[in-house]
Amino acid sequence: MSRDDDVLVVEITDPQIRFTFREICEQGECHGELVLKMVSYGIIEPVNLADDAGRARWLFDQAALMRLRKAIRLQRDLKMNLPGLAMSLDLLDEVDEMRREITALRRQLRHFSGAPEKD
Repeated sequence: MSRDDDVLVVEITDPQIRFTFREICEQGECHGELVLKMVSYGIIEPVNLADDAGRARWLFDQAALMRLRKAIRLQRDLKMNLPGLAMSLDLLDEVDEMRREITALRRQLRHFSGAPEKD
């Protein structure tokens, strides 16, 4: 892989940011029904927190919003159904994780072999 082929992935997340159901619909530019369906298929997951009265309510973190946006793009561009979308997103997540592991392993290998860093 040449330097021109390298892929830079930047993920900015703040674990403290939470979105209500309404806010995630607004930020994701989609209807609530679609969010409900994506939750039911496991495409996105709410963070269940109790309110002052002890009732559970759905809140979504920034990672859920980013995944929602990615799911909407894939559904729009590739005309995927929700089960296919869920499987595709899971596979894409696995590929991203493997790429991160490969990068870390290459750094370790260069470190132990004494080869200069390419970064």
